[in-house]
Amino acid sequence: MKIRISTLAAVVVGLSMILGCQSTGSRAEDTAKGGEPQRAYAAPAVKGSIEPSPFVDVAAKVMPAVVSIDTKKKVETGSPGFDEPFGRLFRDLIPEFQQQQRREYQVPGFASGFIFDSRGYVVTNNHVVSDAQEIVVRLLDGSEYKATVVGTDPNTDIAIIKIDMPGRPPVVNLGNSDAIRVGDWAIAVGNPFGRLEGTVTVGVISAKGRSALNIVGGTPALQDFIQTDASINFGNSGGPLVNIDGEAVGMNTAINPLGQGIGFAIPINLVKHVSEEIIKYGKVSWGYLGILPQEITKDIADALGVDVKSGILVGSVVEDGPAAKAGVRTGDIIQEFDGDKVGNVDQFRLKVAQTGVGKEVALLVVRKGERKTVNVKLAERPTEVARAEEQSKPKEAWLGLGVDDVSGAVGRQVAPSNVERGVVVVGVDQGSPAEEAGIAPGDLIEEINGEPVGNVGKYNSLIDKAMGRTDKPVLFLVKRDEGSRFVAIKPRQD
Repeated sequence: MKIRISTLAAVVVGLSMILGCQSTGSRAEDTAKGGEPQRAYAAPAVKGSIEPSPFVDVAAKVMPAVVSIDTKKKVETGSPGFDEPFGRLFRDLIPEFQQQQRREYQVPGFASGFIFDSRGYVVTNNHVVSDAQEIVVRLLDGSEYKATVVGTDPNTDIAIIKIDMPGRPPVVNLGNSDAIRVGDWAIAVGNPFGRLEGTVTVGVISAKGRSALNIVGGTPALQDFIQTDASINFGNSGGPLVNIDGEAVGMNTAINPLGQGIGFAIPINLVKHVSEEIIKYGKVSWGYLGILPQEITKDIADALGVDVKSGILVGSVVEDGPAAKAGVRTGDIIQEFDGDKVGNVDQFRLKVAQTGVGKEVALLVVRKGERKTVNVKLAERPTEVARAEEQSKPKEAWLGLGVDDVSGAVGRQVAPSNVERGVVVVGVDQGSPAEEAGIAPGDLIEEINGEPVGNVGKYNSLIDKAMGRTDKPVLFLVKRDEGSRFVAIKPRQD
């Protein structure tokens, strides 16, 4: 694939959030193209007294099992040059015009992956292969094979695909991501930009346990990322992050194009769990509590009249879910889960998910200032609820704005006393776009981009719609005291 570097640079600079490092791009039959048997990659000998780099052996060990993944996806769009704004207006008003103007295009994509099982199983990111009509895997020696999707898990952005090739394929050995330390060597291997195959970059483990990342192409609900300064670029998605012994400790997933030396990888222990479940059952079963958790801030604690400095707040309880059946209530503050102290929302969500389906766990909650224990039997995490939870964090971070129904546990504390229905602002991040626009707790949100907001569900759907237009301000109609005014909020661009 030919790439114009100037165009690519412009795109990278213009991007405003952390990106999955796959380039934009039904399951196929598992057939293989003819190709020569896999040749081992041999590092050239170094003569002289200078000791060779330790990374030479790592590269030689890992690169034969790192693959390029080419995909083809179909997208539907309007006629070029007639999308905004009048083309959209005509398509909405005249169905016949819409049918004539909509066109289907096949978009190629490229990314990385690695063979981790001698049966031909390849791990990559879900956002790489999701909705792909065709997947082709290419090895270092140039041989190509069509791949089939074994299973995917959007919750973690992990996918398993399979190829059939003659002989025993090379594999990357899997290490132990729990054993890595900040400062350990980290070597990223992949195929950036779809054509720079076999690229090796070196850095260190910069941090562990990163979460709350918003990734273009699919933000995973369950996040526990490794941060590294080993250079990761577009097309590296799915490639391995390995240690000095050549063992995979992570799978490269995302970059921050506005920073330097900031990349993210999924811990390999999480990859192991997901891959084992997918190969055995075709899917992954995650534990499910049935609440929408949110961070407990000092302002919210003060509004609720409680003195707590840790835990997560139950923003809402899913009707007929495990938590509801056990008696968990909106406004409860969960401080312990199954005997472990609760940190932030992302850590809590991952802890719940990794707990076995059907297990009964004890929750230590604070309710109206009193501590009590609630026993809950976890269910299996439904896909539709996972998507709802997945969207909650990016919405708040995008504008720096937290909301609740005026009838909610937190909303009641800050909403005007004469208002019975609507969405009220319950929190504003310091230095956020919302604060800069003058939004404050207690403001009532009446409209977003000209559409009425009656409850949090409608608010979320309108913000979802607005998040597709990151280059445009979001227009809020806000009521404060006895008057209403329009406020334009320019979303955060980092």
